[in-house]
Amino acid sequence: MKPAYTTELVTAERDFAALAPAWGRLYRRCAAATPFQNHAWLHSWWLSYGGRGRLRLLLVRAGTDLVAVAPLMAVRRPLPALVPLGGAISDYGDVLVDDEHGEAAVAALTEGLAAAARTALIDFREVRPGGAMEQVYERWHGPRRRVNDSVCLELPAVPMDELVARLPSAKAQRVRAKLRKLTALGVERQVVHADEVDGALRRLLELHRLQWQGRKVTGEHLRSRFCEHLVRSVGPMVRSGDAVVTEFRLDDDVVAVDLTLLSRRLAGGYLYGAHPRLRERKADVAVMLLDACCEHNRGGGRGTLSLLRGNEPYKHHWRPEPVVNQRLLLARRPTAPLMSAVMCDVAARRRGRELLRRWEESRRRAGREGPEGRDGGGGA
Repeated sequence: MKPAYTTELVTAERDFAALAPAWGRLYRRCAAATPFQNHAWLHSWWLSYGGRGRLRLLLVRAGTDLVAVAPLMAVRRPLPALVPLGGAISDYGDVLVDDEHGEAAVAALTEGLAAAARTALIDFREVRPGGAMEQVYERWHGPRRRVNDSVCLELPAVPMDELVARLPSAKAQRVRAKLRKLTALGVERQVVHADEVDGALRRLLELHRLQWQGRKVTGEHLRSRFCEHLVRSVGPMVRSGDAVVTEFRLDDDVVAVDLTLLSRRLAGGYLYGAHPRLRERKADVAVMLLDACCEHNRGGGRGTLSLLRGNEPYKHHWRPEPVVNQRLLLARRPTAPLMSAVMCDVAARRRGRELLRRWEESRRRAGREGPEGRDGGGGA
């Protein structure tokens, strides 16, 4: 006999907290889940960033078992919409669906979302290709649109020596030399025990502030609410095996701390802090962190080592594959105009970025040219 599927919309914060055990079991049964759908991460995010009266958790149960969750919140600006919890500090957004219940759970979740949306647009950002939300998108009967979102760079989850072997010979030799340099300096790493995670994370944020001192930094990383979120969420994730905090020591001093988040299919280096002393000693911090992340992946059965969002040049040294997240827009017939407004905004922003890129390129070209329009560089 097939189980009866029921939906429930949770709006009370205390009920969100009480869902932790059932949510955790569902998280384990959803292969597409990323660390940013972990209950500890999302509930902590809500405590730091959520707005009163805006919580919208759509639950699907088969009998008494939780088989799907859409973690959402209601926003009113710039347009009335339901958006995923996690906000800008989460690299991936998604729903959770029990793999064993498959299409039936997706169908119930899709119907529940249509009912919950009412006069709002569903605006699901940063969905990783292959995410469970794609199944909802395919079943949606109303207006829908898919547009590109952020770029994430991904590597295969293999040992460090295999990553190095993928590089051109000269680059591979340089990386091996940097690894030997770290050994020669005496840099030691140690995984932080769950009971000591809180202090290690505070050191991470202090080192992060120090490494970016005098340069442009993501301001949110320096705010107390972010610190509170990180400390509150990562401890439980470490205890459940969904995060690893690593300290690096030099001459008995902690000179770097790294936070890596884990799920069934991927590991992602989320945030680190490193003392400027490391660079002064000619230690390559990027190589040091990647080597540690590869070690965390050893024997984990994961297929992907994600460098997460951002297309920074230093990441490309490792020859990663660019993977573009998706923004999935779902509307009912009466709310189709909201979708049109979002699409106009997306097109305008894309055009603005293209104009800015061209302007910056023209400035660079002008800087390279001499007074007569020739390359201003001297020498042959």
